[in-house]
Amino acid sequence: MSATSDAAKKYTDPGCAYCPSTVRACRQGETEARGPGYCPTKVDQDGIDSAYDMYADPFVREVAQASARVEAEGYCKWTRVEEICEFAKKLGYTKIGIATCISFVNVAKTLSGILESHGFTVASVACKHGGVAKEEIDISDVEKIHPGGHESMCNPVSQAELLNRAGCELNIVLGLCVGHDSLFFKHADGLSTTLVAKDRVLAHNPIGALHLADSYYSRVWGPEKPAKEPKLPAQGRRS
Repeated sequence: MSATSDAAKKYTDPGCAYCPSTVRACRQGETEARGPGYCPTKVDQDGIDSAYDMYADPFVREVAQASARVEAEGYCKWTRVEEICEFAKKLGYTKIGIATCISFVNVAKTLSGILESHGFTVASVACKHGGVAKEEIDISDVEKIHPGGHESMCNPVSQAELLNRAGCELNIVLGLCVGHDSLFFKHADGLSTTLVAKDRVLAHNPIGALHLADSYYSRVWGPEKPAKEPKLPAQGRRS
């Protein structure tokens, strides 16, 4: 059995991924009565309460309100590009940053134009800016995509710093690689949201690997794949 399902079965960590489709009690606010034993309300209500206290912060509350209003107003009507524009408007933001993969520069140009057409000022930084060789972060020649010549490192920390210095209030991540996006999020001062997640194999549609995990992309499973989906009890208590 996988580590994740095992943790859920022990009722020591939240296991929302294993909640039966017939339950999903949190949608109706009935987690206390109907939530499975691995429901967050059953294993860490203190954590939920602690997090809720943070919504008293005026900034956090304002962002949460803007997010909820965009969700409701644009539900199944607005594209994510439109949602980002409306979200920024509701928060009164005027300057938006684009952290783009260098392979997405043409798309970034279109996005920048769209944002500017809505009245935003835009700054954009590509991942390879600066042309810093990968050797500078101790990547050997054999570890490059194309050994034998110069290969510039992706530079997400600098992308974040340049957008911080430009005064960007909201940043849009456009196709940054796994890990590089993580560093960008860690170092960006402004709020950040993802418009495109990099997946070179699936035309930047990563969820395809999950939808096809038991057929065309079964290779995504690790060696501890369970023989069948674990059957967890709907109710229980923390052990």
